[in-house]
Amino acid sequence: MANAAEVEAVDFEPEEDDLMDEDVDASSSPRAPIPRIKSAIGDSSSAPKKTKGRGFREDAAEADRNARMSARFDSLDSDGGPGPERSIEGWIVLVTGVHEEAQEDDIHNSFGEFGDIKNLHLNLDRRTGFVKGYALVEYENFEEAQKAINEMDGTELLTQIIHVDWAFSKGSFKRRNARRSPRGHRSRSPRRRY
Repeated sequence: MANAAEVEAVDFEPEEDDLMDEDVDASSSPRAPIPRIKSAIGDSSSAPKKTKGRGFREDAAEADRNARMSARFDSLDSDGGPGPERSIEGWIVLVTGVHEEAQEDDIHNSFGEFGDIKNLHLNLDRRTGFVKGYALVEYENFEEAQKAINEMDGTELLTQIIHVDWAFSKGSFKRRNARRSPRGHRSRSPRRRY
């Protein structure tokens, strides 16, 4: 340790850079004045603030959006009423009850006799690697798809009964197997059909 007698006193004089901004007069300093923060609360004297982001759209942007949304979109024409509807690609048939070990060739061989199959989807479960239990078969012509539905619905494929129907429809179909309660009344469901 140093002796108290050996310690020198240091004279410190602050320079201009060391001074706090509050102590310096803004008119005498060569630096730019400090900007003042304006309060957004209760300051009605200022002009309306322009903001960006959701919920703060300007009228021109809103008008542009409305013009885009009112344009005619491409859509498939439908005749109205319940029935099958053509997808953009073709007529798609949904096959349910497919055996979990079925292969694309099994489906293709069974449904290929009704017409040329344009596309076939047999989705697999990622976890197990087995078929999820349904397949989508796409035909070019309505007649081919209708014949496949009529011929294959309720038949057996790889020891399981499969059900075949349209993948897309224009309206609600009547349910084939409407369940009835023991009293003879329809079971109550959230949506009623009249």
